[in-house]
Amino acid sequence: MKIRQKKFCTLLAVLLITVLNACSQAPAGGKVVAGSSEDVKKFPDAKPNAYWKTILSPDAYYIMVEKGTEPPFHNPYWNNHEKGIYVSAATGKPLFSSDAKFESGTGWPSFFKPIDPKAIMIVKDYSDGMVRDEVVERSTGLHLGHVFDDGPAPTGQRYCLDSYALKFVKAK
Repeated sequence: MKIRQKKFCTLLAVLLITVLNACSQAPAGGKVVAGSSEDVKKFPDAKPNAYWKTILSPDAYYIMVEKGTEPPFHNPYWNNHEKGIYVSAATGKPLFSSDAKFESGTGWPSFFKPIDPKAIMIVKDYSDGMVRDEVVERSTGLHLGHVFDDGPAPTGQRYCLDSYALKFVKAK
């Protein structure tokens, strides 16, 4: 009887570990996290989180460093229709143009393409129990938003960005 109980407990433990691994956040797969000591190797303009805390607003820090999300329809640029470019709130580098902005109905600023695809990087995001494509600034690794395959022509992509990760520079 004790052998049967021991086998049952072992089987239960293996099953529990398997289920927990399957349901938990997937490993980063070599992904370097912004603000870590390893990120400078991958992101040339990476800085420690303490640095970003001194130059970013609390909202921008929450979005870009902590990978938060601002509320839909309650952010600065979701309904901005002025001509200009959107630059990184952290570095000031140009990222998206108003010419590529469109109304997605999501409550976040949405674009069908970046100004320069080399200014951003797409990495897998396994947070919140789902798999998404996260958009990060290539030079820093800081979070900008996510990209989805439900955008308009010509790309079919929707770069759904957080306003606080951006600053708008009005066209002259």
